Amino acid sequence: MKKIISAADTRPEFIKIAAIFSHLSKFFHHFLLNTGQHYDYQMSKIFFEELFIPEPAYNLGIGSASHGKQTGKMLAGIEMVLQKEKPDLVIVYGDTNTTLAGALAAVKLKIPVAHVEAGMRSYDRTMPEEINRVIVDHISTLFFCPSKTGVDNLAKEGIAKNVFFTGDVMYDVFLEVRPDEKILNELRIKPKNYYFATIHRAGNTDDLTRLKQLLSVLDSLDKTVIFPIHPRTKKAILPLKLKFRKTRLIKPVKFADSIALQSQAAAVITDSGGVQKEAYWLKVPCFTLRDTTEWPETVETGWNFLVLNELEKLPTLVKQLKKPTRHPSFYGTGSASSEIAKIMRKFLYD
Repeated sequence: MKKIISAADTRPEFIKIAAIFSHLSKFFHHFLLNTGQHYDYQMSKIFFEELFIPEPAYNLGIGSASHGKQTGKMLAGIEMVLQKEKPDLVIVYGDTNTTLAGALAAVKLKIPVAHVEAGMRSYDRTMPEEINRVIVDHISTLFFCPSKTGVDNLAKEGIAKNVFFTGDVMYDVFLEVRPDEKILNELRIKPKNYYFATIHRAGNTDDLTRLKQLLSVLDSLDKTVIFPIHPRTKKAILPLKLKFRKTRLIKPVKFADSIALQSQAAAVITDSGGVQKEAYWLKVPCFTLRDTTEWPETVETGWNFLVLNELEKLPTLVKQLKKPTRHPSFYGTGSASSEIAKIMRKFLYD
């Protein structure tokens, strides 16, 4: 049986692996290499337990560091594992430093790379994630695109071989998850009487002036803001000693709880790519704290708004919001994971 390794480290990657793991296990000896970027329990182990992902065969325990230092440690650690295991294929997901390190380590050892969530572009080279996406797509062998936009973006860059529009594996998981709305009772909030917010991107958390502005605007909104706080954001906020009136900081929540909280929110406010899509699938309006997005279709259809450059307008925008009537299906039918497994099987066995 052929051997494949998935390299991962973050919440969105764990969710993608949850979707794909059982399908790959039918055809391959598939195991997980966790680089350990998310060293916080609420941001990592909780998802293995909730989504029934097998324990990683390797956990590098890299932790937090600057981009260069972190990626360098990952590259060295992943290379050691690949030299030992000699897999037939390495799978990387999305746009993290693990995605980049996993792809680089594999390609230098002449191991084919499959990129799940290929072709996505924000066209903002100031974002570390964008640099990772572009490099990984230019060294990968198999490209699995969650939307037709991804296929088109790759074609513009001269990448057409082994490119597949499979749909989004996160949508597969989304369709299966059973949101537990007990979380609303636990937090003592009523449906549509609050906003759900997340902030974790380096561009927002590393710039303390911008972070203070974002938090000030959130705290000025007309409803309570439920804000599961990312470890990076928590670390940045603590020295600021801010006092909140409307914003409720809570610990990171399980995936099902996150979906429940988003589904009953009046709107979602985020800088996360994954949360933008989840809001779209839930038909909940989203305000993205960025000036670009890798999911332009959500903006073009009026469900998502890029508000970073017009933050002062956010309190008015959320109050005057009207849902669009049009809601196209951009991200497949919920069968992306099985389709990807079949393509990998054909690639490795035929």
